Amino acid sequence: MTSPEAPPPKNPMSGAERIAAYLKTLPDSPGVYRMMNAAGDVLYVGKAKSLKKRVSSYALRGAHNERISHMIAETTEMLFVTTASETDALLLESNLIKRLKPRYNVSYRDDKSFPNILLREDHPFPQLLKHRGAKTIKGIYFGPFANAGAVNRTLNTLQRAFLLRSCSDSVFESRTRPCLLFQIKRCSAPCVNRIDLAGYHELAEEAESFLKGKSQSVQDELKTEMTTASDAMDFEAAAKLRDRLKAMSHIQSSQGVNPSTFDEADLFAAHAEGGQTCIQVFFFRAGQNWGNWPYFPRHDRDLPLAEVLESFVGQFYDERTAPGLILTSEELPGRVLLAEALGTRAQQKVEIAMPQRGEKRDIMERALTNAREQLGRRMAENSAQTQLLEGVADVFALEAPPRRIEVYDNSHIQGAHALGAFIVAGPEGFEKGQYRKFNIKNEELTPGDDYAMMREVLTRRFARMVKEDASSAEDTTHWRRPDLVLIDGGPGQLSIASQVFADLGVEDVALVGISKGPDRDAGREHFYMPGKEPFRLDPKSPILYYLQRLRDEAHRFVIGGHRKKRSAAIGANPLDEIAGVGAGRKRALLQHFGSARAVAGASLTDLASVGGVSEILARKIFDFFHSGG
Repeated sequence: MTSPEAPPPKNPMSGAERIAAYLKTLPDSPGVYRMMNAAGDVLYVGKAKSLKKRVSSYALRGAHNERISHMIAETTEMLFVTTASETDALLLESNLIKRLKPRYNVSYRDDKSFPNILLREDHPFPQLLKHRGAKTIKGIYFGPFANAGAVNRTLNTLQRAFLLRSCSDSVFESRTRPCLLFQIKRCSAPCVNRIDLAGYHELAEEAESFLKGKSQSVQDELKTEMTTASDAMDFEAAAKLRDRLKAMSHIQSSQGVNPSTFDEADLFAAHAEGGQTCIQVFFFRAGQNWGNWPYFPRHDRDLPLAEVLESFVGQFYDERTAPGLILTSEELPGRVLLAEALGTRAQQKVEIAMPQRGEKRDIMERALTNAREQLGRRMAENSAQTQLLEGVADVFALEAPPRRIEVYDNSHIQGAHALGAFIVAGPEGFEKGQYRKFNIKNEELTPGDDYAMMREVLTRRFARMVKEDASSAEDTTHWRRPDLVLIDGGPGQLSIASQVFADLGVEDVALVGISKGPDRDAGREHFYMPGKEPFRLDPKSPILYYLQRLRDEAHRFVIGGHRKKRSAAIGANPLDEIAGVGAGRKRALLQHFGSARAVAGASLTDLASVGGVSEILARKIFDFFHSGG
């Protein structure tokens, strides 16, 4: 992938005249182009089989619809990248649209990673667990599942069906008697030898076959075993096999539509109404429905639905591997090229098809019903949300309804495990992917000093925003400027926030403090704004209820983070930090001395007397506790 000569030097020209100035230097080859305005914002990213021919079309006057005409008029600069093929251009275009989110392209928030089920193969007794992220652990991955709820329900039922362990290696190695999961028949307790290695591997192989779509053969084998056990009067074994069969049936019945004409596919059902679009994505693997998730891409109201869906599919697989079959509710104009591009990235043949009849069409119709109903709910919610934000603007005398509200809160117990955080809300409700936590780092801070905590959190957050503003970063989604900042507190907290904003030169961000009323009663909150008298809202006001929800969400988020931090500190064991002290030696040391504190006070000779602890390791443990490790 190479770039052509640098574009012509900047000049005051814009629109079609400016675009025409690039034509002399553009090659007749595939590539990607970016159209930018005077502020340097990317307006549009496009691909072309021939950059010269594609860009020349923008220089023609009077040949475009209103949307394209506005885009051309705003263009003052263009950037180009040539590629080896049109397929490469499509892949690069999808990547840039997803990253830059240009105003005139179809774009959507894609902060969701889908979970998988992992059957580990790096341990003698394979573990069955939920997994997100890079597939670096050796094992067999099954997924994606549409959401954590779907994978958790499936995992719980798989445990009942196949009795595989879900515990971590350290817990597995430290067990001396079966845990509760064994008692409720969700684990075969290999940790305490209630099942031998061969028997456990047989269960693991059955689970693998089931997840790969061979559910009927697995069930048939278990039915045969159950009949044999019953005939032999071994009713306890027959009952266990019966319970496992019931669990497998539950998995299949809870998945809804399970196709018989294909094993693996992703399905995209798009419905548009009122200038908005919902795209329902369904995942089918091993002949089973593994859930669905709705998306609401941002796009021009007049853009054809097929173009919206095609752009969405390209961006959806920018960081994901496409399956062999992709079903769409619309005939995509660039279907052949898109299939080739996704196949290149997935290193397998990918087919994109619009079902016309039969089972695939029936499933698509059900998915379209889901998309239509989801969009209806979304539009109703957005209408109410818009009214609430307009009310917030009236209450706080803002120039326009806020598009980004940040709400700040702190949490600690007598100064310990101090944590600050903010949540984000806007026209689409809570934007949980934008929430942030801050561990309080100032060691000189007086324990429990809420003012100093708030100062640190606000300074760190808005210093990052100011830095990004100064560097003109293309992607500032994490630290972009809010329209309204709500502080959980009264005049003191508000004064601190005002000082931080003044020190950093932050302007045009409204600041409001919210303090609970007498006896901390909800509905009697006082609101504080710089230069204004405190005021209250009608206890029955929907705006007050909305602001309470924002404050309560911030409180929930920071309290949750504080509890995790406190639990981690409580559960931490200094022995875990010593190289060479694994689960077995840790257990031996704790059984010998009774506690980590007793280990820390033990002599070198006492440490070396523990079974499995060599003199070298004893010296390492002793030095860790007596010389700072």
